[in-house]
Amino acid sequence: MPEISQRAELMPASPIRKLVPLAEAARARGVKIYHLNIGQPDLPSPQVGLDALKKIDRTILEYSPSDGYRSLREKLAGYYEQYQIKLSPDDIIITTGGSEAVLFAFMSCLNPGDEIIVPEPAYANYMPAVPARQTGPDTVGTAPQTPGVLRPPPAGAGSPQETAGTGEMTSSNELTKLLEDEHF
Repeated sequence: MPEISQRAELMPASPIRKLVPLAEAARARGVKIYHLNIGQPDLPSPQVGLDALKKIDRTILEYSPSDGYRSLREKLAGYYEQYQIKLSPDDIIITTGGSEAVLFAFMSCLNPGDEIIVPEPAYANYMPAVPARQTGPDTVGTAPQTPGVLRPPPAGAGSPQETAGTGEMTSSNELTKLLEDEHF
């Protein structure tokens, strides 16, 4: 029998998979459950969308383009423009869900051995996605009153042991400026 990869061995179990049996048991006891943990909608689907599905005149429902339909990417670029975020449709990739988007983002900008700081509470699938790329996440607890995030020392400043405690706080104002910067 084939062995599981070392990378897969390092991946933690999904917290969502741990929560689902607990939610099902609570529902069986008559408790109303709101599934905020899995991104599953608990609101009715728009009727216009359901009606459109009933009127599809196709024999094959093919996959969408790998980067998403251009018309959707154009509308998203227009949406972000109202917030002074300049994107072209070619800057946008449509994914099948949040986990795929996070994995693509991590794979595109992280190298093995990069230090990653994840503010908590965090999206549950950040942790499994990080070890999958052979990098290690460090978590930092946060609360609504947290003034910003810890910015690590500059690259090349020394080993993590040598630079421990030498990072600086990035204020919420600095984070806002960073996110508003068109070069981000």
